[in-house]
Amino acid sequence: MDVLEFGCGTGTTALIHAPYVKQIQAIDISSKTLAIAQRKADTEHIENVTFQQITIEQLEVPENTFDVVMGHSILHLLENEDAAIAKVYRILKPGGIFVSSTVCIGETIAFFKIIGPIGHFLRLLPLIKVFTPQELEEKITHAGFAIDHQWQPGKGKSVFVVAKKPA
Repeated sequence: MDVLEFGCGTGTTALIHAPYVKQIQAIDISSKTLAIAQRKADTEHIENVTFQQITIEQLEVPENTFDVVMGHSILHLLENEDAAIAKVYRILKPGGIFVSSTVCIGETIAFFKIIGPIGHFLRLLPLIKVFTPQELEEKITHAGFAIDHQWQPGKGKSVFVVAKKPA
């Protein structure tokens, strides 16, 4: 399988999956975390993972490129998560899988929808989008995906989604 992980951070997930796939392209906005990821790959002699400093929005690859796209703990941090999900759909091959874990605090601290943007504007808080598990599911299905599996270990916890692009 050809895999993309966006928002890969220090590369832990990509490196764990590397022995089981053909190739992983792992991208992140932070050069510091990518340097850590590359050191880990070098130490473990993993050669089928490439790290690149770029965002999902900036990534330019042909449609139908990847068998799997992973985005863990990232959708709630994006300026336009709907555009990112739509891009994931386009770059997945027919029958491809999108795997995501996303913080959904909309059901526990919904008031953050008000104070979060103010804190972000004042540069006191990072951008954190607030949505419920149901809103996340709607975003993913609106892009054309079918949800194969969805699981949340508890209210206010990250929601894990495995979604499939129709073949």
